[in-house]
Amino acid sequence: MKQLPDALAAHVATGETTLCRAWSVTCRDGFQLGFTEHDQVLSFDGTVFEPGTGFAATEASAGRGLAAPGAEVRGGFSSDAITEEDLAAGRYDGARVEVFLVNWQAAENQHALLAMQEIGEVSRAGPGFSAELRSFAHRLQQPEGRIYNRRCDADLGDGRCRVDMAVENRQVTGVVAQVLSADRLTVSGLPALAEGHFRLGGVRFHAGLLSGRRLAIEESEAVAGGMATLRLWLPLEARPSPGDAVTLTVGCDKSFSTCRMKFANQLNFRGFPHMPGSDFAYSYVSGDSTHDGGVLYA
Repeated sequence: MKQLPDALAAHVATGETTLCRAWSVTCRDGFQLGFTEHDQVLSFDGTVFEPGTGFAATEASAGRGLAAPGAEVRGGFSSDAITEEDLAAGRYDGARVEVFLVNWQAAENQHALLAMQEIGEVSRAGPGFSAELRSFAHRLQQPEGRIYNRRCDADLGDGRCRVDMAVENRQVTGVVAQVLSADRLTVSGLPALAEGHFRLGGVRFHAGLLSGRRLAIEESEAVAGGMATLRLWLPLEARPSPGDAVTLTVGCDKSFSTCRMKFANQLNFRGFPHMPGSDFAYSYVSGDSTHDGGVLYA
């Protein structure tokens, strides 16, 4: 049960209250904002909570135990602090949200932290947005540990993979030349590379609306004159500008053959290439196959 500070509890006990809610939002980059449903500015604990943002909370669910209750906030782009571009670029994804109950007549001394949550799915419609608020308990539902799989579960170049990304042409810099569609763009200033060199790799933006963001590449097509056309897995949420600096990284399909032939890194392969597939595991013994316990993948 939530315990209110004595002064706030006494105010609630009067039955005639001047209460409102306030939200403190801290992004992963440290940027902090404060909002309130009250019509005046509130300030406490070093945070200024701005009114007039159109912020409103929906009904919240809660439960005992380790269930992950959730809620939602809705708002409009009436505040200069929240822009459609920032939401589209994912600046608020995973941000920490602290929800306070406040006596707006004595905010500095009469406030209580009701919940600490993080922003989940954000959706936009017209001039407004809605953001899902998730309890931190939802992290208990996330998969942890390794998966027994034929393909590698490491990220290319990380401490488990150990591929040297400093090798020539594994990471190259360029600039955005043209945005062809929501999921296709052309990058210039690249060395001459083979078709599909960046397939399943990534593009990181160093300038513009997507600065700091890394997007996954589905396919790359070589173009004459040091240019490549990239097709992304997901559509661009914000449109980069020609001239924005980017870094392209080669990709890996996580197979043992690619690890060995493309990167000569088979000793660090983090999958189980000799594991039989589901078709083999559920098949019946027949005269057309050999079941002698020998290696299935050389």
